[in-house]
Amino acid sequence: MLAIDNVVVRIAGREILSGATANLPAGRRIGLVGRNGAGKSTLFNVILGRLHADDGEVSWPSAWKVGAVAQEAPGNDISLLDTVLAADTERTRLLAEAETETDSHRLGDIYLRLGDIDAYTAPSRAAAILAGLGFSAEEQERPTREFSGGWRMRVALAAILFTAPDLLLLDEPTNYLDLEGVLWLENFIQKYRGTTLIVSHDRDLLNTACEFILHLERGKLKLYTGGYDTFVETRAAARANDLAFAKKQEAARAHMQKFVDRFKASAAKARQAQSRVKMLAKMAMVEVPPEEFVAPIRIPEATGASPPLVTMDRASVGYEPGKPILTNLSFRFDPQDRIALLGKNGNGKSTMAKLLAGKLQVMGGEFTPARKLVVGYFAQHQAEELDTTITPIQTLQNLRPKLTLEQVRTQLGGFGFSADKAQTEVGKLSGGERARLMLALTTLDKPNLLILDEPTNHLDIDARNELLTALNDFDGAVVLVSHDRRLIEATAETLLLVSDGQVKPFEGDLDDYRRFLLTGDNRPTRRVEEAPKGKDEQRRSNASKRQNLKSLKDKVEATESQIATLQAEIAKLDRSLADPLLFTKDPAKGSAVSKKRADALRKLETAEKSWLAAQEEYDAAAAES
Repeated sequence: MLAIDNVVVRIAGREILSGATANLPAGRRIGLVGRNGAGKSTLFNVILGRLHADDGEVSWPSAWKVGAVAQEAPGNDISLLDTVLAADTERTRLLAEAETETDSHRLGDIYLRLGDIDAYTAPSRAAAILAGLGFSAEEQERPTREFSGGWRMRVALAAILFTAPDLLLLDEPTNYLDLEGVLWLENFIQKYRGTTLIVSHDRDLLNTACEFILHLERGKLKLYTGGYDTFVETRAAARANDLAFAKKQEAARAHMQKFVDRFKASAAKARQAQSRVKMLAKMAMVEVPPEEFVAPIRIPEATGASPPLVTMDRASVGYEPGKPILTNLSFRFDPQDRIALLGKNGNGKSTMAKLLAGKLQVMGGEFTPARKLVVGYFAQHQAEELDTTITPIQTLQNLRPKLTLEQVRTQLGGFGFSADKAQTEVGKLSGGERARLMLALTTLDKPNLLILDEPTNHLDIDARNELLTALNDFDGAVVLVSHDRRLIEATAETLLLVSDGQVKPFEGDLDDYRRFLLTGDNRPTRRVEEAPKGKDEQRRSNASKRQNLKSLKDKVEATESQIATLQAEIAKLDRSLADPLLFTKDPAKGSAVSKKRADALRKLETAEKSWLAAQEEYDAAAAES
């Protein structure tokens, strides 16, 4: 068992962990979740001994081996395979000792231990892990210095998975993986025999691979049984119960306080009043933390354009003359298409995205864009190219100097930037905030073709939900490359598989694709009664669903606005009624204000019922779409 006992950590005067306590069962898979900045990485560093807690302790069985992905990936002349093999330091030491040992008894002990740790199958096991993370047999023999930082981090991940520690700590392991690598990792973790603690914003990984969810909120820990969706439901139910209890408790307190205020000066009721004062002091207070604010993501309405947006006829594309990466591309992209590109890294997904974005020209065949085509292209590497010394406002103004300050602020506000954040230097923004800034830049020209290459890196679960909703509300076409399975499932209508220099429709869903990756079987699983729809019919159906969702969402927002107006009106009337001289000075006005408040309360009750019905209708429609 991993025991976290009353851990307190203060950094720069701020208490990050305040009495964090949890007992995590051995041999189980646990997802650690919490908002960005909650302290998840801090807790990991305490467990790993990289950070000393101000109070409390973390303990586990003394025989356990603890492992985490190295913070820096290697970049030297050692091959990928040898780098992973070297991570098993005991095997490396014993093999080296066997080369020079002359004592036969000691040599026998060495070979016995090598057999116990399965040392002779290590190369094949290491190769299988590297292959699962996207490295071909040829690439495994190349030196690590030939690979970029993201690919080296995959090697670091492969190394720690290969060593199979008793306690495996994974901090955002999917950030450098493609969808294929994520699906492989899910399968690997499900079969892992040690205790696994995973920090991740990937909802599917938390649902598929985890048996428990450890929630970190306001410096405290709470363990929930089940995957992420079960955690959300359980927490919501508990919160609703706490809110209901707190409301009843507050009513009881108010009732007792009213008695005390009324009779505290009465000799006949003094003892009863004093008794209620004591009861008030003893009543336990139920603290219900306020809902955390989720910054919005709102994509501007697309620029109008007649279909098709793009047509390709036997097109080929690549980077070097005479060496195309993709060939024989014949496709049509229309407004409101929702397309996801599948395929292992290096097969050409980003090449296809760059062709659509106009970053690459065709080498052969035809590529015809619409006259009014406006492309928004998001590539994850672009976040690294931002000028970190200027603010988000200056970033947008430098890119589009003709925009007014109000237009720039409106665009940033649609992606969750408050007035203060919009004036903060980019270098001081979090990874999630930089991703939002990139999305704001990508959609600045109101594109009708939005190309998103791994847009969810560094976005937390709530932000990913906002992006998902924004894409479904967007009235332009979307081409998506992502390792976030839920984002693809909830937004994409067409799957294109990029493989072996070709781009072809994948006939099936992501469950079929998962089976295809793990078994090589790409035959789709379809119910007999489900006849596949034609593309035009499917597009019309999905467009209708999105329009219906938008109408329902508008209805929800309208009732929310009405509720906010009524609440403001009631607060204003309450301030008037708080004047003790109101009824003395002007009884008619006092009576009118009281009646107006009662009328506003009735309207508020009606509006809240309407909002609840509208929200339930929207949720039901969203679940079906």
